[in-house]
Amino acid sequence: MQNLTLTWQTSAGASAVLYTAAFAVRRGVARRAEGEVRRRRAGTAADVLREAGTLLALFALWQVVGHLSLMGTDHALERAEWIHRTEGDLGLPDEASWQRAVVGHPWLVQGANYYYATMHFGVMLVVLMWLFLRHRARYAWVRTTVVATTAVCLLIQFVPVAPPRMLPGSGFVDLAEQYGQSVYGNAVAGVVADQLSAMPSVHVAWCVITAMAVVSVARGPWRWLMVVHPVVTVWVVVVTANHFWADGLVAVVILLTVYLVQAAVSGWRQREGRPDGEPRDVAREREHSAVRPG
Repeated sequence: MQNLTLTWQTSAGASAVLYTAAFAVRRGVARRAEGEVRRRRAGTAADVLREAGTLLALFALWQVVGHLSLMGTDHALERAEWIHRTEGDLGLPDEASWQRAVVGHPWLVQGANYYYATMHFGVMLVVLMWLFLRHRARYAWVRTTVVATTAVCLLIQFVPVAPPRMLPGSGFVDLAEQYGQSVYGNAVAGVVADQLSAMPSVHVAWCVITAMAVVSVARGPWRWLMVVHPVVTVWVVVVTANHFWADGLVAVVILLTVYLVQAAVSGWRQREGRPDGEPRDVAREREHSAVRPG
């Protein structure tokens, strides 16, 4: 079966390579030091390599934690069934009906499977690199949001909850498995620990973070096109039966809480005489303004 996403081993190995490259670049700069502009550019390259390595390391950690559980997996299916019943009681649309609307369109199903497997991390990486290179003063805030939100999601995911696709009795189908596009390994009796981390949805959390970052930092009407990403992501996780509505809603609540905490910490820093709460990043922004286009 085709696996469309990076494994934790690949992510960790790539992270180590990037960290090594960043170290080598910095050492080379320290030895040669031929001109201020060249040193700054080489320093920026080393920073980019280091930050990319950090992101891959976090991605590997996310995958490793997905294999762990503080509780047994016996009741994971029961929790998923309870979520599905509760959503129905609250009047939310049935995810199974949304899935049935696409199963007759193979090209649409395969596109959704690819989007689910690749775009959450791919878009996040591109947006963070864009912020790091072009809007350094805003980078630390967004990176902290990603780390804090993901950490809280991982803590909750220690309690195993099955995704909808593991509930065929409720009308769900594992479309990724049918088309050989599953991002998960072979299951034992249909259940493995790394598939029981559906609540909350990190996919939804990350897509909202990237959209908020682009809309708030970029200028011009084109930035609103980024709103399409979370809309498509929510549709994808539902029709592929990887998440319930509730998984995404809880992820958004966690993200909003992280934003509030960050705003409170920023306010405290302002009262302490640090106007923007990110003095190091502002300094770096000024340092690199002379060598960055735009």
